[in-house]
Amino acid sequence: MKKPSVPVYFYALAAMLFWGMSFVWSSVLLKYYQPVTIILIRLILSSLFLFFILFLFRNKERILRKDIRWFLLSALFNPFFYFLGENYGLKFSTSTITAVIIATIPVFSPIAGYLAYRERLRWFNLVGIVLSFGGIMVMLSSRGLHWEISGIGILCLAGAVFSAIMYSVLLKRLSADYSPLFIIAIQNLIGIFLFLPPFLIFEVRQAIVVNPNREIITTFLLLAILASSLSFVFFAQTVKVLGVSKANIFSNLIPVFTAIFSFIILDERFTVQKIIGMVIVIGGVYISALNRTKIRQ
Repeated sequence: MKKPSVPVYFYALAAMLFWGMSFVWSSVLLKYYQPVTIILIRLILSSLFLFFILFLFRNKERILRKDIRWFLLSALFNPFFYFLGENYGLKFSTSTITAVIIATIPVFSPIAGYLAYRERLRWFNLVGIVLSFGGIMVMLSSRGLHWEISGIGILCLAGAVFSAIMYSVLLKRLSADYSPLFIIAIQNLIGIFLFLPPFLIFEVRQAIVVNPNREIITTFLLLAILASSLSFVFFAQTVKVLGVSKANIFSNLIPVFTAIFSFIILDERFTVQKIIGMVIVIGGVYISALNRTKIRQ
């Protein structure tokens, strides 16, 4: 069997780095804008970039009438519900805690797979769930057993995880007939129209008074092009070469990258308890992905 080439590992690491950094970049933008504004601008820039790539490569894919409802429903879960949960969770939490909780998505996904497609739920899935949940509890509490994240933050991030899992179920249906780049571009375009009404109702007045500086413009471009566009393309290539199970193992690196750059850029404080909790969560995700990979080989 031919060994995977070096570029595929570069693609995997780059995708995880960009996704890990996205929590830091979003934290920077939250100093200036409300969550819906950030998401809307991010989606607009990402859509322009993705459709430019599709035009450049003369992609002629079209949505079949029978799949319109699935595109609409999948876009409702991601980017709409997912980004709302992630960004509001980030607003009431820290970038590292947010990244760690979001990184548990691959652990809980097998439950959705079992309910939707009757995929077999194995013992290591349950081990991963227990470890990850325990690690999150350790991270969220301080020495005095007081929560370091508000109840609103927990609910928002839990909603983001649930939305991502539902999205993965719908994505499996769509990916059989459409390329990942086309799916993401269409979903981001639908997301723009979903986020536009709440932006115009609740946040437009605050957004227009902000004077975009170099930090804002640079961060938006990094977030839209790297985290919302190239990272998905890179990860799709990783899945194509390594397969879903092996590719998902790299997701363990997302909170690691987030933690490192949160410390460097945001001066985020780290405690021994928070580090231990993060290691437990990552271990739970790793056990789930690694055992699944071994069994399928």
